[in-house]
Amino acid sequence: MATGWAGDGAVQEQIDATVKDGIERARRALPKGPSLTHCEACDRPIPAARQQAVPGVRLCVVCQEAADQEEQGAGLYNRRGSKDSQLR
Repeated sequence: MATGWAGDGAVQEQIDATVKDGIERARRALPKGPSLTHCEACDRPIPAARQQAVPGVRLCVVCQEAADQEEQGAGLYNRRGSKDSQLR
């Protein structure tokens, strides 16, 4: 199906690239190395169960939730522009 100036499969390629970028961003955000015994932000002890469940954990649950909330609102944008601007 022709869609203006976009080649066949352009929409699917854009979707695939967006998914790939999301997966790569999630992998980069995964903790690495040994788990800490105390939170690096507030120095509270990190329970052993959390250390086993999340290898490389660096924050307690409270600080991780705060970091996740902060990350949700910052720096997330569609760098490819809108679909309409790409396909015309």
